[in-house]
Amino acid sequence: MSRDAVDAASIGRLLVRLPNWVGDVVMATPTLDVLRAALPGAQIVLEGRAFMQDVLLGLESYDAFLPTPGKTLGESWRHGRALRREGFDAALLLTDSQRTALSPWIAGIPLRAGYARDLTRRLLLSQHRAPPQDAAGKRLPVPMVERYLDLLPLLGIERPAQAPATRLAVDDAARRAVAVRLMRSGVGASPYLLASPGAAFGASKLYPPPQLSAALDGISDACDLAVVLAPGPGEVNLCQEVIEGMQRPAALLHDPVTSLAEMAALLSASELLVGNDTGPRHMAVALGVPVVTLMGPTDPRHTAFQLERQRVLREDVDCSPCHKKICPSDHRCFTRLAPERVVAAAQELLDEVPTA
Repeated sequence: MSRDAVDAASIGRLLVRLPNWVGDVVMATPTLDVLRAALPGAQIVLEGRAFMQDVLLGLESYDAFLPTPGKTLGESWRHGRALRREGFDAALLLTDSQRTALSPWIAGIPLRAGYARDLTRRLLLSQHRAPPQDAAGKRLPVPMVERYLDLLPLLGIERPAQAPATRLAVDDAARRAVAVRLMRSGVGASPYLLASPGAAFGASKLYPPPQLSAALDGISDACDLAVVLAPGPGEVNLCQEVIEGMQRPAALLHDPVTSLAEMAALLSASELLVGNDTGPRHMAVALGVPVVTLMGPTDPRHTAFQLERQRVLREDVDCSPCHKKICPSDHRCFTRLAPERVVAAAQELLDEVPTA
């Protein structure tokens, strides 16, 4: 870890480079809240993929949002020159790549903080620490919420002993739009569960549609809930496959594809989310919605946070967690996860958190 003393009071303008995945951005919200409390007079500017602005809409933990540039060296160089004109005092990088550390270095931002697992990152950052790892240098799986908070001392900010909860706001316009879409779909004001069968990461994270169809039928019947699917980009066909495999009716909100702001509104009005280990899971947790998470190739320790209203279901197979985008074998981490387990977990969770 870098050892130069840092005075947080000297930070008047702070750039925070957000993670690249929706779920990780949600898990960074406790860090944003601590930054706001520690730097009440500073301007905090977030940088991330353009659609991430919808995820954080309505939060008071930041002042402005900058879309990330492209991935080429030229684009990073031009972005760095543009950042130089912004006069940032510090940059906190919640990403681990060399590319995302390049633009703040080009901009000459005096304090550049983040994790460094290689020489290039150590050269590009003025304050850095090694990622959590064991004695052999292998990465340790720790909750991402904690991982981001552990960077705060690099800015001269005390890390809280207990991590704050993740949180999101719901946009009023999105709430109204969702109410109209639910009415038109036939769900209306009926209590419903939201199903999230997709995963941007890759096919290995997808619970098999026939099994999900059976699980949704069972939960809908046992808990008297309507079923709603709201696919993200590229997920319409997958959602249609799930619905076609169901015996009970389900609503598909796909025209147009639901924005992330509308997803937050849909989640906040739902009784339950059932889905894979993806962004909507973390959005639901931040909104206080009960969640049944179907976890296959990923390590549950990375997301072991705020589990009180969650049931994380996985099969203990020898090849998991593999973190591969495509399963090279028989996808046993999911094919062995029976729909009956999903139904039982949903019933148990909803018995603890009664439906409206």
